[in-house]
Amino acid sequence: MFFDTHAHLNAEQYNEDLQEVIDRALNEGISNIVVVGFDRPTIEKAMELTEKYDFIYTSVGWHPVDAIDMTEDDLQWIEELSSHPKVVALGEMGLDYYWDKSPKDIQQEVFRKQIRLAKKVKLPIVIHNRDATADIVEILKEEGAGEVGGIMHCFSGSAEIAKECVDMNFFISLGGPVTFKNAKKPKEVADVIPLEKLLIETDCPYLTPHPFRGKRNEPSYVKLVAEQIAEIKGLSVEEVAQATTENAKKLFGIN
Repeated sequence: MFFDTHAHLNAEQYNEDLQEVIDRALNEGISNIVVVGFDRPTIEKAMELTEKYDFIYTSVGWHPVDAIDMTEDDLQWIEELSSHPKVVALGEMGLDYYWDKSPKDIQQEVFRKQIRLAKKVKLPIVIHNRDATADIVEILKEEGAGEVGGIMHCFSGSAEIAKECVDMNFFISLGGPVTFKNAKKPKEVADVIPLEKLLIETDCPYLTPHPFRGKRNEPSYVKLVAEQIAEIKGLSVEEVAQATTENAKKLFGIN
């Protein structure tokens, strides 16, 4: 059984055929999915999905690109949702220096507020990082984020940074890029990070693994990520599936 730890089934790309996508996932042995909400509309849709499907859980937070739009009311709402039994993490949160919609200082402030909230409600955090590795690592350390730990989502950094994150009580989650032919860093990370600290994800509808790259991603493809990790580590797909599923359940507190 496979656990897709980061999916956006709440995205409009699935408006026409969501049930078929879910059915395909179940047929491919996907036992659990965490649907991630990162603003008002996507959080609302994620909550609807987790209420409807017993194997879907959710993470709620505020995306750094939209940090400038987050209000104190939004943060209060996220805190209220955090007590829902199927809200298993806060995020995705973090920093994104690629897009310039939200100034860096506002992104950092919103990131810190969400880490503090996670510590208050005792939930792990899901980290979004784009072109901001040094600042993310610094903020995680300064805020004592290791107290709750969490996930470095769709990790694209070096093996050295991955080890540093593991030391801070974070799991390293790999997605479609680990299957790309020229993606050296994710393959190296898959090789050196112990299996007990790895998770798998799709980040669907984005980052579709080979051989479907360029098409819409979906949870059933998380199996391809597991297959690539198994090949790199010289393990069976079953071993990778079992370990990453156990890792996810332990982190998210799912029995």
